[in-house]
Amino acid sequence: MIRTEIRQQLERKILPFWENMKDDEYGGFYGGMDNNLIVNRMADKGCILNSRILWTFSTAARQTDSAEYREYADRAMDFFRKFEDPVNGGVYWSVTYDGRPADTTKHTYCQAFAIYGLAAYYRLTGRQEALDKAMELFRIMESRCKDEAGYLEALKADFSPESNEKLSENGIMASRTMNTLLHVVEAYTELHRACPDGQVMIAAVEGLNQLLDRIYNPARRRMEVFFDEDFRPILDMQSYGHDIEGSWLIWDAAEYFLREDGREAWRKMCMDLLESATERAFTDHGLHYEVVDGIVNTTRAWWPQAEAMLGFEFGWRMTKDPAWLKRMRIQWDYIRRTVVDAREGSEWFNELREDGTLIGEKPLVEEWKCPYHNGRMCLRLMEAGLPEDL
Repeated sequence: MIRTEIRQQLERKILPFWENMKDDEYGGFYGGMDNNLIVNRMADKGCILNSRILWTFSTAARQTDSAEYREYADRAMDFFRKFEDPVNGGVYWSVTYDGRPADTTKHTYCQAFAIYGLAAYYRLTGRQEALDKAMELFRIMESRCKDEAGYLEALKADFSPESNEKLSENGIMASRTMNTLLHVVEAYTELHRACPDGQVMIAAVEGLNQLLDRIYNPARRRMEVFFDEDFRPILDMQSYGHDIEGSWLIWDAAEYFLREDGREAWRKMCMDLLESATERAFTDHGLHYEVVDGIVNTTRAWWPQAEAMLGFEFGWRMTKDPAWLKRMRIQWDYIRRTVVDAREGSEWFNELREDGTLIGEKPLVEEWKCPYHNGRMCLRLMEAGLPEDL
């Protein structure tokens, strides 16, 4: 039974691993662990990592009523203050292991995930401090992290422009990205669920419109990934993981914010993204990573494997076609067999080749490797109305 197996994965593998990453000396959670299970106690601590830990433990505690998970959410919340800029506002990209500013970039993506974590913590605890910080960051994002065309990307500590290496790749430098906009909408959805606010709703719906009108390419059945400042795509690329993640995530926001009679365009887009990624990238041994200039990258990164599960559940929920449930079973068997690290005290491998062998020495913990994708997969599927015999 997938739902039982998923819960066991969360409670016996994923969350215990991150509990063991707690830093009792300096607070928060350690920022690094290599593939040999050796913790780097001096690694910088990323705001995205801390915010995702905050979201995961907050949501797990709220769904399961666990006092233990609440303690770890409290720990992440207590350390969150280290990322705040008391002069200019907003949150830094990272701090040192002992909580001093390290990378003072103010990235919009980072601000969004801070809101996401804070909103989840407020939903758990009702602590006004968390909601106040989330709303303050929302106002900063809307006033200092966007222009008339849309959201900006990397900014300096004083919110002046900076080059966007952090969310660019494949030899290009993007002025705007699908990834940032996607997770801004996700963060605003979580914030509105925590405390309904008209301005948050307006901004979220504006983001949904941009995803439909500027990011989605219906002719190529994908979301474009990297853009210039005028939202012109600058790389021939499909990110299979983001398309399958976007399918269910965008629909979650559209279903929440939009009237039932006004959602059809988003429904069509989301199903198209799901079907396209599935047709082009899904195999019985995992999901390909991306295709760039016609060349498929068959890397099995941990996070698209988790997102495929949520995409397939979305497909089944929308269509009731049992083929989506079959894909879920195939994908889950692959994850358990290949992606989950069987070693005691470990979690999921970071990256694998198509044949299941490890790629290099990719770390088990770093600023992007976190409990968000696989933890969120478990938490959502635990609440999904899956058939009992799946």
